[in-house]
Amino acid sequence: MRFDNVSILSVTHVDAPHTVTSESMEQRLAPTMKRLGMRPDLLRDLSGIMERRFWDEGVPPSEPATEAGRLAIEKAGIDKNALGILVNTSVCRDYLEPSTACLVHGNLGLPSTCMNFDIGNACLGFVNGMDMVGNMIERGQIDYGIVVDAETSEMITEKTIERLLDDATDEATFRANFASLTLGSGATAMVLGRADQSTTSHRFLGGLNRAATQHSRLCRGTIDHMETDTRGLMVGGMELAAGTWREAAGMFGWAPEDFDHFVLHQVSKAHTEGLAGLLGLDLGKIFRLYPDFGNIGPAGVPIVLSKLDQAGRLESGHRIALLGIGSGLNCTMAEILW
Repeated sequence: MRFDNVSILSVTHVDAPHTVTSESMEQRLAPTMKRLGMRPDLLRDLSGIMERRFWDEGVPPSEPATEAGRLAIEKAGIDKNALGILVNTSVCRDYLEPSTACLVHGNLGLPSTCMNFDIGNACLGFVNGMDMVGNMIERGQIDYGIVVDAETSEMITEKTIERLLDDATDEATFRANFASLTLGSGATAMVLGRADQSTTSHRFLGGLNRAATQHSRLCRGTIDHMETDTRGLMVGGMELAAGTWREAAGMFGWAPEDFDHFVLHQVSKAHTEGLAGLLGLDLGKIFRLYPDFGNIGPAGVPIVLSKLDQAGRLESGHRIALLGIGSGLNCTMAEILW
């Protein structure tokens, strides 16, 4: 899927206000970890995550998603009434029904002509949302669209800690729940528009999506409970990523040395460095989000892009690869020409 007429007009993020360290979480889990003979600093050493962020208690995803959306519309410099679609891609939702998208749509005061709905695809939802909006722009159906996402990890983290402190917890249960301790919170939004009607030159060129759904049960999550086969997920994900990269390189002429930045969905230190080693990516071109923010799910990729932009590290002409693997398993790789 390649686009000729799609630009990124803005990308923004909102950091959750409360910092929770891995050290403090391990202190709470100390009775179980000691009983199971686990070494101190296990969470920090295995994941590379020093801390993550939480929202104020009770904040629903629609609120920070709305804040990020307002910032993105303001930064894009467009009339909000010109938006033709709003897509929300959050794993976390206010309700099963209605969609979080319609709540954000209402909060932003968008026009009745602006479509709105949720897209759910685990940690790849945001880039899939970019594809959806990009397709509509490319086909001339709309001039502008916005993708929003907000993740709230406090509930699942607290419930996981409670579960692991149960005297019945064994090593297998601890391992299955380990990934839930790496989750963070954050919000992000992106406005896309027609390149031929914009002075912004940040082109979204599209990319490639591939699936390996024989691995669909390696990570299964509900609102307050997620169990993950971390090793199986990593092995299956790396295999899928290697095949997707080879195919994308053949189709689009990609080579690792041609890119200025690799914006990854970052699960942990092992996943980030493992993917870089597998694909031959320069670690110096990867902005590390996970040490200070944890795994923020589908919000992670656009948050990294926004932080790079905020820091002034994106220059005109930079080639940026967006790379993600999501439970399911699915893999997305796309390109931005900044």
